[in-house]
Amino acid sequence: MTMTSVPQRPPHPPRARRGPALASTLIVTLVLALAGGGYAAWRTLHGEDEPLAGRPRVDDTTAGLSYAVPEGWQRGDGDLISSFTSSLTHEHPGAEGGSVVLAGRGDAVPRSELGPSAERWARSNAVFFHPEGRSAVTESEATTVDGRPAHTVTLKVTDGENGTGRLRMTLIAVSDDRTAFLLSVVQPATEAEKRTADLVLRSAALL
Repeated sequence: MTMTSVPQRPPHPPRARRGPALASTLIVTLVLALAGGGYAAWRTLHGEDEPLAGRPRVDDTTAGLSYAVPEGWQRGDGDLISSFTSSLTHEHPGAEGGSVVLAGRGDAVPRSELGPSAERWARSNAVFFHPEGRSAVTESEATTVDGRPAHTVTLKVTDGENGTGRLRMTLIAVSDDRTAFLLSVVQPATEAEKRTADLVLRSAALL
């Protein structure tokens, strides 16, 4: 699977309580933060020893997130379904598969439901990207992003043709009335590619 663009069929994540959905009605505008307040704040919070420190960043004002762009990765071309608000893509060497990182926003999720919601939404996106495949949770842990409650879920995914990939999602309670997420899909799931995708998710900061 070569992920030079994002599929145009929307996922349908299950609704939790009053129905938080991974959806936005706006067409994505990708903003690359080469300098300025967003990046300066991230450096202050995360320190210069971060592996992606000094790299350009995407400031996704719709999702309310900023995240780093690894070397060799490209910002999305803006042709996204409404569930996502910005993206990065990377074609694997030899065009054998690819990786994508997507951001988006959703409605409020109670803190007690953050973990279950992250798992449901991750599974739903696994079906979206691999409709003929299967997925299994390998990690699910509470975390924080800029001091806000968050939850990260990792899935091992098979594509229905014996190919193995990995999907990882961090769902963040940005405020009491909305959430945001970063989602990575790596196929095939090489160690180097997983590590780089993880660094992008780890670089997340709130705007």
